[in-house]
Amino acid sequence: MSLTIHYTAHATASGGRNGHTENADKVVSVDLSIPKAMGGAGTPGTTTPEDLFAAGYAACFGSACEFISKQLKLAPSHIQIDAAVGIGSRSEGGFGLKTDLTATITGLSQADAEKLVHAAHQVCPYSNATRNNMEVGLTIKVL
Repeated sequence: MSLTIHYTAHATASGGRNGHTENADKVVSVDLSIPKAMGGAGTPGTTTPEDLFAAGYAACFGSACEFISKQLKLAPSHIQIDAAVGIGSRSEGGFGLKTDLTATITGLSQADAEKLVHAAHQVCPYSNATRNNMEVGLTIKVL
């Protein structure tokens, strides 16, 4: 596989899941804590790596849907992507992630919305990075 890089993001984390992470220009600058569900403090006003991944995946997948809608000459009036990222123990040992993406689309038929979302799943960088490494569920809602 050959990849032409168009942009590189930089971030630094210290203190792991009970620390701090920020990107190079500090636009993203957040404190982290382990959620109570995982035995941590769940400190108010903090986030988790899974929250950050969910936000990034949702935004990226939404852009992939917009890109594909132009390719397919479809004109949805609105696209919203909700991402739910779960972390858990793997039967093989260690930990893994699972993501469920819900695309809510206005202005298309169910068939066109499904065509759009499935095609977007083939071009989205997050989907390509996680394919065959993480379970990703797709739900398509048309309003």
